[in-house]
Amino acid sequence: MLDIQKIRADFPILNEEVNGKPLVYFDNAATSQTPQVVIDAIVEYYSKYNANIHRGVHTLSQVATDAYEQARLKVQKHFNAKKSYEVILTAGTTHSINIVATGFTALLKEGDEIIVSALEHHSNIVPWQMLCERVGAVLKVIPFNEAGELQMDVYDTLLSDKTKLVFTNHISNALGTINPIKEIIDKAHAVGAAVLIDGAQACPHIKPDVQELDVDFYVASAHKLCGPTGVGLLYGKEEWLNKLPPYQGGGEMIETVTFEKTTYAGLPHKFEAGTPNICGGIAFGVALDYMNGIGFDKIGAYEQELLDYGTEQLSQIEGLRIYGTSKNKASVISFNIGDIHPFDIGSILDKLGVAVRTGHHCAQPIMNTYGIPGTVRASFSFYNTKEEIDVLVAAVKKAQMMLS
Repeated sequence: MLDIQKIRADFPILNEEVNGKPLVYFDNAATSQTPQVVIDAIVEYYSKYNANIHRGVHTLSQVATDAYEQARLKVQKHFNAKKSYEVILTAGTTHSINIVATGFTALLKEGDEIIVSALEHHSNIVPWQMLCERVGAVLKVIPFNEAGELQMDVYDTLLSDKTKLVFTNHISNALGTINPIKEIIDKAHAVGAAVLIDGAQACPHIKPDVQELDVDFYVASAHKLCGPTGVGLLYGKEEWLNKLPPYQGGGEMIETVTFEKTTYAGLPHKFEAGTPNICGGIAFGVALDYMNGIGFDKIGAYEQELLDYGTEQLSQIEGLRIYGTSKNKASVISFNIGDIHPFDIGSILDKLGVAVRTGHHCAQPIMNTYGIPGTVRASFSFYNTKEEIDVLVAAVKKAQMMLS
């Protein structure tokens, strides 16, 4: 369905060598690689129309402003937000979550309850703990089973009229589990709670429809979507964004300023203080164009092939255990071999040109549940191949032989 060699030609870094070996890049869950068309957009911005936006009457400023706001419209269309001003362009997923968590300081009181899943990245745990400390709210946790699936029966028991917020990731970065977020959202709404979904790991594989999901907040990062680092998305329903106070004060987010009183600008500028990552926002839009040009249905189907093949091949290695065996899973394989430390395996794989992630993947509660220090994580993207998986498997076997 996909012309993989044509796609691979779009990514100049895939021609690089690491330690004298052809690069096999399987750290896509940390960050995707960048196609030439996005790189060209970055170069074009700085070469031809680098200027601050929203503030200048001169031509370059107007060109830059138009390009930046066109990117916002592309993000709106991609996620099917109802209105363009429900799209806040941020510095990334972590920034987006902190905007919401900080804003809810003004909306929660002591004794209110918020629910998080046990599958979260630290960036979707720590801001909420900080919120609880500020207001005296209670944090409750949805556990997961051995397969890495949330225990939805326990979630039902955690919900009550005290529940004000629920937040979970769409896909686990550590295990690849695809969570039943529509069910989570609907049940939260039934008790009057708002829901934030961390879509950082989902968006490279799935095209979320925020209206269909009826989600209150959805967050993501461009650098997982073939875009640049330092830019991301906060989608919020208009009614919720209007309730939240500004996250930062400064230029652009104001309507009027006097020493007696300041009034704030409307959406989306209320949450976009200061000069944004203009180039990053524009490149984000180009990256979405690129991935939509390939097609997320095709991307998802091909990545499922890679996941199935990789799981089958790695499972044949004696002593290798895969963590995260949910039936609904994205193209992530986390594994260990016996008592060998994952860092040692990852170091040898690097010498053989294979880039994987090792450690707790900013998800220490998951590792604590399994009683392990971390895993080796291989995460596949649509520009990877089965031949590269064969290289990974051979490298893992060599590492096992050297370390046993």
